[in-house]
Amino acid sequence: MRTELLLGGEWVSKEEKMPVFYPYTGEKVADVSMAGEEDVYKAVERAKEGQKEMALLTPYERYQILMKASEILRDKAEEFARTLVLEVGKTIREARAEVQRAVQTLVFSAEEAKRVGGEIIPIDAHPNGKGKVGFYVREPVGIVSAITPFNFPLNLSMHKVAPALACGNAVILKPSERTPLTPLMLGEVLLEAGLPKGALSILPGYGPVGKAMTTHPDVRVVSFTGSRQVGEIIAKQAGIKRVVLELGSNSAVVLHKDGDLRKAVQKTLLGGYAIAGQVCISVQRVFVHEELFGKFVEELKGGVEGLKIGDPMLEDTDVGPMIGVSEVDRVQEWIREALEEGARLVTGGSKKEHKANLLLPALITLVPSHVKLFREEVFAPLVLVNPYRDLEEAIDMVNDSPYGLQVGLFTRDIGVAWEFIRKVRAGGVLINEGPNFRVDHMPYGGVKNSGIGREGPRFAVEDYTEIKMVIFDLA
Repeated sequence: MRTELLLGGEWVSKEEKMPVFYPYTGEKVADVSMAGEEDVYKAVERAKEGQKEMALLTPYERYQILMKASEILRDKAEEFARTLVLEVGKTIREARAEVQRAVQTLVFSAEEAKRVGGEIIPIDAHPNGKGKVGFYVREPVGIVSAITPFNFPLNLSMHKVAPALACGNAVILKPSERTPLTPLMLGEVLLEAGLPKGALSILPGYGPVGKAMTTHPDVRVVSFTGSRQVGEIIAKQAGIKRVVLELGSNSAVVLHKDGDLRKAVQKTLLGGYAIAGQVCISVQRVFVHEELFGKFVEELKGGVEGLKIGDPMLEDTDVGPMIGVSEVDRVQEWIREALEEGARLVTGGSKKEHKANLLLPALITLVPSHVKLFREEVFAPLVLVNPYRDLEEAIDMVNDSPYGLQVGLFTRDIGVAWEFIRKVRAGGVLINEGPNFRVDHMPYGGVKNSGIGREGPRFAVEDYTEIKMVIFDLA
């Protein structure tokens, strides 16, 4: 387990440390060196040299490095998975799934390294273009700052680091102060795979580190995944550089009157309570046609009460702890507000005995649209279910949100599905699937306050490269 910071490919120990705690027991599992603003400035200077080395590598050589890294990560999968459990608190099964996703993200990024190209532009299609030919090429932007959250510290770091390296850039990564361990292990893997040292820095730290990374004039792209509030700050302070923001959601599921009720229940269970609901595309709001509402709530209640809550290292645990006691307290306050405004608690919502970080999975119905549980991102093992009369009302309910990341619809009617696709404002619409579904090579991102830009290696290439236009006058 690495506890030093990675500064331009060199491991550096600092006197100031950041404690990392196991969310399930509260035990300290590591003290990690804490970066400061001065380390960001050093990292940028080393990144300038590292990026020059990256630019000299052929696309195939970059491909080889990333593929080698994927093989090393696959070999160390269980070590990474157990570390993920210790720093995030997700279950061991969820942790193993994240590692395998990270392997795939690396592979897809490696493949994109060989595809960064350009296009011929027919200059003579313009009246003034006679005798000229033109094309554009894509070149690396230079230095990328990446800032990632606690819930998927390995794979969300990979979604920023791997495509940026595939394009020939240098990267400075600041992982969440709560979960720096697997990102540091990722740095070790990439160096072992042959990455030029100056091309990567990993700087665990707090707000001042993130600010220095986003405001530095030599950084060309800032890629951030996290809260809307921090995203707004970054957007204001970044200056003249590209900003990619993935800012979360309060994703919805709609079960139409002709939809598969049991499948909708199953997908809601999977999507609403995995990783203790701490996923930006967790199922949070469910809108069920009034003809199916009672049956859906009854079946979902049985499923929720059958979930096993407890030690995330055990193979049969379904729901582990939330990241901190303060988050549990916040959610319980939001529940109280909703109940005072007329919502009905069906099950859960209290702390598990003797475990302050464990919130019993909650199911709430008839939640008014003005309360926090409906409008904000709850980021907890909690699902609310409200009835609706017709499709237009369901679409209005889905769109009644400041967010728009992904949404799911269950129906057997292609006409209903198409109307839903046209009218819902979201970055992704999934038919007969929950909004929590994601494969790592698809374009992923949202509209409204869910962010700007798209992740997925092929689509990230657009953010991590600049277009250079070339014209020859052959007249």
